[in-house]
Amino acid sequence: MTTQVDAIVNLAQHTAKIEHYEVAKEKVISGDPKQQLENHYSSPCDQFHTGVWQGEKGSWKVNYTEHEYCEILAGSSQITDSLGNSITVTKGDRFVIPAGFAGVWKVIEQCRKIYVIFEPK
Repeated sequence: MTTQVDAIVNLAQHTAKIEHYEVAKEKVISGDPKQQLENHYSSPCDQFHTGVWQGEKGSWKVNYTEHEYCEILAGSSQITDSLGNSITVTKGDRFVIPAGFAGVWKVIEQCRKIYVIFEPK
């Protein structure tokens, strides 16, 4: 199958539906971390996704089954692993969270990021 240039999705020019959602109550540790998602592209096999995510102040438990590349566009978050080690990410930071990571994601200041996710089968 050959794909043409018109199949390219330019996130800066593409409009995606904004989905608002809340973290499952059993995962919330603090605050009211409301979130929104603008998924700009999903592959036909539904294993690859990219778009923009935004989260409000609060913290919640995370357990990654997917590999995720993130680029922070605004705000800051703290990511803590199950051993208590943490990093703080802010505007301009780019990083990958590998599948199997478990811990806590805490939004310190309303955070906005580009995400690229690959979900292995």
